[in-house]
Amino acid sequence: MEVNISLVPEWGQQLIKLGTASNDNLNNFFVITVSMIVFLMQCGFAFLEAGAVRSKNTTNILLKNLLDSSVAGLSYWALGYAFAFGDGTGFIGGSGFFGTFPEADLSKWFFQMVFAATAATIVSGGVAERCEFVAYLTYSIVLTAFCYPVITRWAWHSNVSDGHPSNVGWLIDGVSVIPGAAYHDFAGSGVVHVCGGVAALCGAVLLGPRIGKYDSQGRAVAIPGHSVPLAALGGFILMFGFFAFNGGSQFSISNEGDGVVVARAVVNTIISGSAAGVTTILLHRMFSATKRNCIRHSTWSLLSTINGVLGGMVAICAGANMMHMWGAFITGFISALVYYFGSMLVERIGIDDPLDAVAVHGLCGTWGLVAAPLFIIDGILLSGSRKSAEVLAMNLIGWLAIVIWTAAICLPMFGLLKLCKMLRVEEDIEMKGLDIPKHAEPAYPSEAWGDGWGEFLKATSTGLGKKCVKYFFMNLVTIVDQKKVCNYKLLKSL
Repeated sequence: MEVNISLVPEWGQQLIKLGTASNDNLNNFFVITVSMIVFLMQCGFAFLEAGAVRSKNTTNILLKNLLDSSVAGLSYWALGYAFAFGDGTGFIGGSGFFGTFPEADLSKWFFQMVFAATAATIVSGGVAERCEFVAYLTYSIVLTAFCYPVITRWAWHSNVSDGHPSNVGWLIDGVSVIPGAAYHDFAGSGVVHVCGGVAALCGAVLLGPRIGKYDSQGRAVAIPGHSVPLAALGGFILMFGFFAFNGGSQFSISNEGDGVVVARAVVNTIISGSAAGVTTILLHRMFSATKRNCIRHSTWSLLSTINGVLGGMVAICAGANMMHMWGAFITGFISALVYYFGSMLVERIGIDDPLDAVAVHGLCGTWGLVAAPLFIIDGILLSGSRKSAEVLAMNLIGWLAIVIWTAAICLPMFGLLKLCKMLRVEEDIEMKGLDIPKHAEPAYPSEAWGDGWGEFLKATSTGLGKKCVKYFFMNLVTIVDQKKVCNYKLLKSL
């Protein structure tokens, strides 16, 4: 119930103002804190992608992930936030460029900026190991300055700061006849992940597969990354970040019920991710059998399980705030099926996606938009109401709008870069790796991991060195039976 502050004594008005200021400070602190944790997801993406690519491209992929946050920071400051949350229409905002928005919005700006950086980072995995650096900078700027912010406007801008209903995003305003039956995407299954997944798909299609990904018969050939531990570390950091990604989307902690919503979102995130991870490893065990020595061998895949967990956390984003735990379990279980078979389909149709960005983010995000209206507390399965059905309809309309908008921007952008020969690196550079020719900073320089025997080998060119080598072979090589198998013993005399 609202109180007419003019009827409250002066001392009471001071207490009300003090309480309001305290709530604002608490909310700002909450938003800034979860935003910093979401920012750490850039580190998770960096390690995951670095481990999943070959060692010759490690520096390249790490630098791209580092610059995602820098490019997003500048682009979102200059243009993105104004398009997303400035005064304007239900389609796009038009004020607040270059930080000319109220200081009260600073925490909101930071939170939304790290979300924009996440959407851009998704793309880097889909185009890894073959994308020109200029092309990367181009799509990162376009995505964070214009493409993603406009989608944010549609789905998340609900503040009518200028008093005109047209200022509300058109997906929130809805086209349904029942009030409140609008697009429901709490933490960005569609806004962030479908957007990033579609952009990654456009880039991967126009780039083409990596050299050696498909054989002469068109069959996919596995190109393993160089470090499973790095990829696993990145996966764990991303899982940790998702708790803040989803829980922080409540955007306040001081209002009545905020704590319960945040807790529900976090718990549903781990339930969905856990269900997806267990289901994925079982799917891989069932369908990954290979024949060796006439015996079929099934394996337990770490990397597939990591992607499965992430896919489950992506899918729960849309309905994390209003879903029962059993709904989160079903969401995660089905997201594992979507990810696993979606990844197989993408590879089979000739699209090379080294990090499975399309399956994890694009397809699991799509499923999340469907799962939310099905399993939320007042959703289709529990209420069967017309309102819940209209939420599903609005989510599908929103998904279609996001796909068309993102593709309409990214396909011409990548196509123009390809036409100007600025999209893909030269064949010889791709074969030898991007780290040295593009950055002159190999991730694992040979000088750093030498075994210490360089001086001994150099000594062989001197007289003393030749005597040492002769002594070495005379005393440490013994001939065993007529096959002359060499048994090298430890060098103790040198």
